[in-house]
Amino acid sequence: MTRNYTRPTPSRLALTLTATTFLIATNVYGAALASADDGPSVPPGTEAKPSAPVKVDANDPDLKLPDGATLAEPKVLDIKQVVEDQSGDERREDTNSDVKFALQAEVLFGKDSAKLSAKAKSRIAEIAEEIKAQNATKVRVFGFTDNLGSSAHGDVLSRKRANAVHGVLEDELNDSDITYEVRGYGEQYPIADNSTEAGRKKNRRVEVSFPRADN
Repeated sequence: MTRNYTRPTPSRLALTLTATTFLIATNVYGAALASADDGPSVPPGTEAKPSAPVKVDANDPDLKLPDGATLAEPKVLDIKQVVEDQSGDERREDTNSDVKFALQAEVLFGKDSAKLSAKAKSRIAEIAEEIKAQNATKVRVFGFTDNLGSSAHGDVLSRKRANAVHGVLEDELNDSDITYEVRGYGEQYPIADNSTEAGRKKNRRVEVSFPRADN
């Protein structure tokens, strides 16, 4: 049996190669164009529109004050700045009207004690200088504990600790024009979670606060 083989003609082969080359080049060029557009795009549905999305009726009665009503006087909102040292042993809070220092009990006293250490007295003396700088005439000294032990014991201990801090401030300031408010709140007004030791440590504190000079 004799088999006949037909060899593709050069012109047909050249035409096939040309078409293939064109397709490959087109795909590569198209891909290059697609990746070259690195500019920001607008997500669908967020295109800018010439008009507001909702039309507001200026005469709507719900947008008007009732008869006899007036707007409240404008006022400056109270801004609070809080600074805490890395150890968390001391925190300072500044607002438009007051300055408050919160000192952890472990920094000031021994365990279950109201006796101040020499280092604690030195720190309280520095707070006294700040009180002088603010020309404050009223100083609040509040003591707090965690929720361990009885509530009655916490009340007594927090008051003794507040009294101890007050005594140092009074000696340092030596100013009869300054009035003091000294209280022991025990476990009331926690600033952290009493279910953890880290939280309880923050709650065992003495706070010294006074008005700013411009109030």
